[in-house]
Amino acid sequence: MRTPFRSEDRVPAAPGRFRTVWRAAHEPVPGVSRRTRVLAYAVPFTVLPAGLWRLPAAFDAGIGIGERAYVVFLSLFSEAVAFTAIGLVARWGEVVPAWVPVLRGRRIPPAAVLVPAALGATALTLLWTVLALTTQVMGTTIRGDALPSDFPSESGGWEAAVFYVCYAPLVLWGPLLGVLTVAYGRRRVGGGRRGTAGP
Repeated sequence: MRTPFRSEDRVPAAPGRFRTVWRAAHEPVPGVSRRTRVLAYAVPFTVLPAGLWRLPAAFDAGIGIGERAYVVFLSLFSEAVAFTAIGLVARWGEVVPAWVPVLRGRRIPPAAVLVPAALGATALTLLWTVLALTTQVMGTTIRGDALPSDFPSESGGWEAAVFYVCYAPLVLWGPLLGVLTVAYGRRRVGGGRRGTAGP
């Protein structure tokens, strides 16, 4: 006689596993303030609008397959890099996650995080906050040439408005990462081991 199928016998659904992974990736370590958490979670959203603005170009009939792949890769890669800012407040920014072979569970030296984060914050601030704003105000490219007539900001109307709305948040990427880097350094170096989760 077959036993009736019970709901508790079912394999856990994928959404439950996704929720577990999501929490593990975003859950802050002790000692991280709410304001710092909000700043970290905001970083990926400073990059997302620009990535979404670029993606339709990948389906433009006038470009080749290589350029399509580049546009998609650039959007996905930028978002992945922006997501690493959450590691400055989460446990995986202090202890190697369990899914990483060989190194799993080992404490990450602060310098291994602080050096690339500081360099990234500096580069992004120079690129998006200083250089991009300066070139837009002056109406030139990064090389100093006049902006071409088909440049999105030169088209005018709603197209230029959408371009500015999507790219304006990038101005915050570098400075936010800089603030998070300083907070990470204070917590792990200046504050000793306080608030650091064990392996």
